[in-house]
Amino acid sequence: MTDVPRLSIGLPVYNGAEYLAEALDALLGQSFRDFELIISDNASTDETESICRRYAEEDSRIRYIRLPKNIGAAPNHNFVFTEAKGEYFKWASHDDLYGRELLRRCVETLDADPEVVLAHSWNAIIDNTGAVTEPFDYSMATDSPHAPERFRSLLFAPGGDDFYGVIRADALRRVAPHDSYHHADRTIVAEIALHGRFHQVPELLYFRRDHPTRAERANPTKRSRCANLDPRRADPVRHPTVRLLGEYVLGFIGTIRRAPLTSAQRRECYRYLAQWLVSRAVPWRRDAVPEPAAPAELDSLSGTVDAVVPGRHRRTS
Repeated sequence: MTDVPRLSIGLPVYNGAEYLAEALDALLGQSFRDFELIISDNASTDETESICRRYAEEDSRIRYIRLPKNIGAAPNHNFVFTEAKGEYFKWASHDDLYGRELLRRCVETLDADPEVVLAHSWNAIIDNTGAVTEPFDYSMATDSPHAPERFRSLLFAPGGDDFYGVIRADALRRVAPHDSYHHADRTIVAEIALHGRFHQVPELLYFRRDHPTRAERANPTKRSRCANLDPRRADPVRHPTVRLLGEYVLGFIGTIRRAPLTSAQRRECYRYLAQWLVSRAVPWRRDAVPEPAAPAELDSLSGTVDAVVPGRHRRTS
């Protein structure tokens, strides 16, 4: 690896000891090795620090930073990006798993096509043991050459995990930082999409873990989820729920205003946003819930996790 790595991976974490070692094994075991791994510990109170320091001693690609206090998940996500040196950047979660070819296939995609600003792969949801509970059928038209169509697709189709894709760092620097209102991750992905096409590697290489202590599950209300992103959002006087929702809508408006669009494209995006707002207000116009996968399919996909994720053979044998 050179002094300036091709890829920077930012891993913000708070009290992630339960699954952190598995995630680090999966990242450090990637076939693509020219990366730095920036871990920003949000003043964890569990064994996160000791795990990170042990791995950092064993692998020089890791840069471990421990913050003096918990600044919230959103500022911590922004912080790891400011520390990045690479041409490409990826956020990583402490509890997800990654197929060994994920980074290589994404970097190859970005190298081959300068019009693609974000590359990711097919993904599935896993439980605390690593068994697949739900495959994800990616139906969004984020590969469209027409920016408003990419924006429309991200508004209306069920969300994927593109937030955790490999992104061109220069494109990410041109969008607004990660905010802390309701669903702020959706607006940042939408803004990235207005700067260029996405590509989904047609291989199952990313596994998002759903478990009782995951931030979304541990924080069931809009306010608690936003307070997890930024502790200041816990104040109901300064940050009433209507503000958390209003900023979400304004976030989309901001993405359209800032994006490199023609006047006609901007009007088209505003029209899609208005249609989306109507669809949120009329329940029967929302997308249908997909049918659950058959047990046999889930068993087969769970076998894929063990086969493609580095370190899984040690944990499942």
